[in-house]
Amino acid sequence: MQQDQPGGDAHTPPRGARGPRRRRVLLISGALALALAAGGGAAAYQFDLFNDLGEPMTFGKSGDVAAAPVQDDSRPGTRMPTGPRAAFIRQARLPDGTEIGKTTLKGAKSGFTGDVWVWVPKEYHDPAYARSAFPVLISLPGGRGYPNNYWGTGPGLGLQQAVTDGVAAGTSLPFVLVMPVINADSKNHFDGSDIPGQPRMGTWMTDDVPDFVRANFRTFTSRDGWAFMGSSSGGFGALKHVLKHPDRFKAVIASGVDTAPDSPLWKGDRRAMDANNPEKLAAKLIKEGGPDVWINFQIGTRESGRDKAERFMRAYTKGPVHTRLQVVQDGEHNGKTYVRGMREGSLAWISKVLLAPTPDPVPQGPPPSTAP
Repeated sequence: MQQDQPGGDAHTPPRGARGPRRRRVLLISGALALALAAGGGAAAYQFDLFNDLGEPMTFGKSGDVAAAPVQDDSRPGTRMPTGPRAAFIRQARLPDGTEIGKTTLKGAKSGFTGDVWVWVPKEYHDPAYARSAFPVLISLPGGRGYPNNYWGTGPGLGLQQAVTDGVAAGTSLPFVLVMPVINADSKNHFDGSDIPGQPRMGTWMTDDVPDFVRANFRTFTSRDGWAFMGSSSGGFGALKHVLKHPDRFKAVIASGVDTAPDSPLWKGDRRAMDANNPEKLAAKLIKEGGPDVWINFQIGTRESGRDKAERFMRAYTKGPVHTRLQVVQDGEHNGKTYVRGMREGSLAWISKVLLAPTPDPVPQGPPPSTAP
């Protein structure tokens, strides 16, 4: 989490210092006014004039869970926020004024407590969408995945901006991005699973995190509005969650990913590993005949692992399992490569698979008078 900046001098300046200090304050105020007048939030972001990071914030400008939930017959399939409302602190602010908020979630079903970051697109606060659900993309990081999620600790990797730009271009849905930690500590790798005798990280990501989202945001009641994305170890978890719970999640973007569990914490428990192995889960789903799932692999040409993705695709692209490969030219095993892949095709692909939010119709004025 970014820390607040010092609040100023701890002592009272001498009398002679008040004139220059007052002039400095006036200059800063003038710069802020000029920036806002010239370019709004983007200009203020560029000049680093925001100083409220780490402060409390809310996403409840519309569809607020503090208000009584309203069900609208014209919006079938929408679940209004149920509460209780989570307490967020402001983590980052993007040039368009949208924000990343962070909260601590105590998982009722997993028993695990960890941090979750959330970003909502500007359309979420548009009054025209106040009664509409929004698609959710649960975004999982690679690496240790604890105590931070690098998709949420700041906009530098460009995931939020990629969605914003895609919405403007008409190639991406306005996703709500939900970014939880994926491991229970910084020393162990949990394969995004309920490993026997370990914290239940699978339940945390597939039960507790979605329940938290439904409590705080307008969501779709069906799996058609729910998907995962992830990179490296987070990509493994994202792939596995969709195949293990196809009744809850419809699609996944899995980047630079392994296709079999490999945590030493399994201690050779083959039965438990098989229950969390994407290859076994895909075979089971094909045998059962559905539900259909959509899998988008991403791989850079300067990293290893393409053979694993292609082998998975050859073996399991049949029946209800639909796959696609996004190859990122000169891409490496990192988040920026995978965001580039999303810009180049993966966001457009997953946006065609999931449900879109629906604005209220524009009110029409009375018909023109025909009286003479």
